[in-house]
Amino acid sequence: MKKKVVALLPMKANSTRVKGKNFRDFCGKPLFRWILDSLLAVEAIDKVIINTDARDILAENGLVDTDRIMIRDRKQEICGDEVSMNSVLADDIANIEADIYLMTHTTNPLLSASTIKQALEKYEEALLTGRADSLFTVNKIQTRFYTESCEAINHDPDNLIPTQDLEPWYEENSNLYLFNRDSFAKTNARIGSAPTMMVSPALECSDIDTPDDWDRAVVMTHYMLDKGLIEV
Repeated sequence: MKKKVVALLPMKANSTRVKGKNFRDFCGKPLFRWILDSLLAVEAIDKVIINTDARDILAENGLVDTDRIMIRDRKQEICGDEVSMNSVLADDIANIEADIYLMTHTTNPLLSASTIKQALEKYEEALLTGRADSLFTVNKIQTRFYTESCEAINHDPDNLIPTQDLEPWYEENSNLYLFNRDSFAKTNARIGSAPTMMVSPALECSDIDTPDDWDRAVVMTHYMLDKGLIEV
């Protein structure tokens, strides 16, 4: 029987470092629209839940409730920059039934529908085999790291080997999380007690938190548009 998949796309009105970024024009459409369009292109996703304090702003941008989009007004007690994202997710999970929850951000405009599908397939296989209870995307990094005091961390400066031969390190990239009600209950977090990772494509891994992040993502988006890799 098909599992019910619900995507959680939290969205607040204000942003500390890039003012109003969720609704600013980003290469031809509001930033939030990029990831929303990718989610809606995945047929396995039954509904997208937008937990927000910006229903009016969304309406101004033409977004209202539909058969696949539910806009939830964020409770006052979980509004604000200091509130943990896990508190917002907990509120959605308590009110929206699903077999699988997929969480992503408006700040991941280049995450593609095909990568989302791949992650869902990998997660369902992990659940079926009991190999993992949750999944999150990462960047694979093979480079030389140092502490602030210039001490080598993951390599021997006296015996330099090619970076491609270094042990890979994996960076949580905040692009995509998959979990279920049971895994969330164990940790009160989107990463459960027995997670697995998926390396996401490097070109899709923009995570816009700062003005520099925004500028880099714009450059990458124009490159991908010029190459025909994505469409507005």
